[in-house]
Amino acid sequence: MRTTLFLSLFLLYLTDTISAQPNNETIYKVSKEMCRGCIGESFQFVFAHNLVRAAKWEFPLLWDFQLERYARWWAEQRKGDCRVQHSFPEDDFKLGENIYWGSGTGWTPANAVSEWAGEEKYYNYASNTCEAGKLCGHYTQIVWRSTTRLGCARVLCDDGDVFMTCNYDPVGNYIGQRPY
Repeated sequence: MRTTLFLSLFLLYLTDTISAQPNNETIYKVSKEMCRGCIGESFQFVFAHNLVRAAKWEFPLLWDFQLERYARWWAEQRKGDCRVQHSFPEDDFKLGENIYWGSGTGWTPANAVSEWAGEEKYYNYASNTCEAGKLCGHYTQIVWRSTTRLGCARVLCDDGDVFMTCNYDPVGNYIGQRPY
């Protein structure tokens, strides 16, 4: 059932035209289906991610409430200090994870995803590397082909800043493998 839904939604991606990218309205509709039961910020995270993935003709991500709970747990841990820190020890990632900090209260899920996706300009597909001294792993995790599920959280920290985290499953960013 889930596979059928997933494939039919992907076909909806293709309805715009074969030669053009799916339009935002189509991605919005598909994201709504991939985020059933989502409210508010959850949908904003899914839609923003799926806009980025559609540009590379990758399948849309499905919202996962278990990943959301994990992301919420980690965001709550960071609420006191708003420190940009991953939830896993270095080199021991069980899930893909992107984290974001913004000064002030106005930062949205779209801002975080846009910041991560903006790293595309530093990614060289031919060499499968990031530009020297630049980050691109947040972007490559978003578009990682085998990643199918997403869960994120946003918290307002005690100091008035914003912390956001997204977790991805299956994890991406394997050394030597291209994201798409």
